[in-house]
Amino acid sequence: MRMTENNLATLWVYLSTSPLLGLTVTLVSYCIAHAVYLRSGSHPLLNPVLVSVFIIICLLQISGTEYRVYFDGAQFVHFLLGPATVALAIPLVQQFDRIKALWMPIAVSLLFGVVFGSLSAVYISRLLGASLLTQLSLAPKSVTAPVAMGIAEEIGALPTLSAVLVVTTGILGAVLGTRLLTFFRIENDSVKGVAIGVTAHGIGTARAFQVSNEMGAFAGLAMALSTVLTAFLLPWILTALALI
Repeated sequence: MRMTENNLATLWVYLSTSPLLGLTVTLVSYCIAHAVYLRSGSHPLLNPVLVSVFIIICLLQISGTEYRVYFDGAQFVHFLLGPATVALAIPLVQQFDRIKALWMPIAVSLLFGVVFGSLSAVYISRLLGASLLTQLSLAPKSVTAPVAMGIAEEIGALPTLSAVLVVTTGILGAVLGTRLLTFFRIENDSVKGVAIGVTAHGIGTARAFQVSNEMGAFAGLAMALSTVLTAFLLPWILTALALI
């Protein structure tokens, strides 16, 4: 027993001073979260991303570990986001015929989704008494975090707040999105995929792939195109409305 405790103590001392700490914590937390998710029968409220984030926050708080120290190792997982995004081209190619046939509805949905998704966040937060800075930080909430932070800096918002709101939006979209679409009796996976991709970016797209490859492919397409549209249109729209 003493030998086991010594080994564990030695392992913790090594990991706590090594970039491997963040990587280990991230992978172990996600494995635990995914096991809980499967054991629950894939309940959306136990989304692996949501649960693993909760576990990591608790571990960092309990151990007194700074986020910077944690991210020194977690950045290796962060790096894989690039290849993972590129890999979305594979299901897109598999669904190319359907995408080509539905290009007009997809284009219209993306345009309305980007414009009304951003402006609804701004005006609803205004009605609830949020400051102008918070309103602007909410505007790019439905695109991926790096792009949202770039947009936020461009429009005079807080990039860090936008990043937090992006992650929150993605988790909420992954947890509630598919159930909400089912509640409204929307059964077509391509339609659900576009809706999830426009509103919940990468985290929502990951959830879409858990439902079906078709839904994931359309979510990935919508995520990519809505990000580009938001980056180009949002500063111009906010300027035209005299919000910036």
